[in-house]
Amino acid sequence: MRFLLLSTDYPDFLTSLYRQHPGLDTQTYEEQVRARTDSLFGLADFYSRNLKQLGHEAWDIDVNNEFMQKAWGRQHAPGLNGSRRWQFRLRRGFVPWLSRMERDWFYDILRAQIKFYRPDVLLTHTIDIDDTFLREMKPYVRLLVGSHASPVEGTRDFGIYDLMLSCVDNFVDYFRRQGVKSERLRFGFEPGVLSRFSASERPIPVSFVGNVFSGHASRLRWLDHVCQSLSPQLWVPSLRGLPDTSPIMRRHRGAAWGAEMFRVLHQSRITLNHHIDVAEDYAGNIRLFEATGMGSLLVTDWKKNLHEMFEPDKEVVAYRTQEECVEKVEYYLAHDDEREAIARAGQQRTLRDHTFRQRMLELEGIVLKYL
Repeated sequence: MRFLLLSTDYPDFLTSLYRQHPGLDTQTYEEQVRARTDSLFGLADFYSRNLKQLGHEAWDIDVNNEFMQKAWGRQHAPGLNGSRRWQFRLRRGFVPWLSRMERDWFYDILRAQIKFYRPDVLLTHTIDIDDTFLREMKPYVRLLVGSHASPVEGTRDFGIYDLMLSCVDNFVDYFRRQGVKSERLRFGFEPGVLSRFSASERPIPVSFVGNVFSGHASRLRWLDHVCQSLSPQLWVPSLRGLPDTSPIMRRHRGAAWGAEMFRVLHQSRITLNHHIDVAEDYAGNIRLFEATGMGSLLVTDWKKNLHEMFEPDKEVVAYRTQEECVEKVEYYLAHDDEREAIARAGQQRTLRDHTFRQRMLELEGIVLKYL
């Protein structure tokens, strides 16, 4: 099968990527893809790499990366390059990342890519692509698949998709109630990431890596309490809206994108996790697998399906209240042998049951059922 995988990147990550690689914006599409993949940000090439190993063809498209997309256009669809708007460089802090998907180039290039690759499966990890455009593209694909597990803004017609995937069961139920075919596909861990890091003494006692925005109201309350009671180190992309007096501000260490995030997890004795509000009673975020895969002890919020992925208190540690979270972190910081035993067991479980190769085997079975 032929898979075309669409995703978007945070503008702040893209700014960081191109500032770390001066001149990358003028390089070929393939060179920019290589740098983006090497960053290990988000899903990197974890889907496409494993799909290829399973014998499929697969391509990743970062649809809101203007530099990369226009490089593809110059190489594969030069007729689209007539506008002078196509000629730009990264300078004076100007970063033309797409804020809303309304620019002419966005749909012109994406349309050309879909027609060029003619995928059997078009899988988009962003639901922000216009429904009218997707409807136009359906004759060029055999199966249009969406993937989503975050707040849905406004009114959306998910009926345009042949299938919706989600990492949490309540979203699968939500889509099915809308009359849309839906299946669960959990996140995973890519074992090859471990080869990028040498053995570490884990100098970071407690870490948290993640976002805090309006969809994380309960996470903010929990994190505020944890920071008052403990001394975790926090890597959060943005703290906009938080008062200067917040204890979260004192623990902030900046953003950790991709490989830097994995480095933080690799050096952490304990990593904290708390799900987004819309996950409700279900565990499933990607940090479950990233933290355990890197060998840190994961301390995560209790969910009724957590036991389906990990055995609580033997492979991960779960808390039901913010007070219990603090108590358990303090306990495992003081009991090295127990902490390390659970962390090892969690890593072994992830490497055995939760790799992206296994997830792509599941995806293969799911799409074959609907093609």
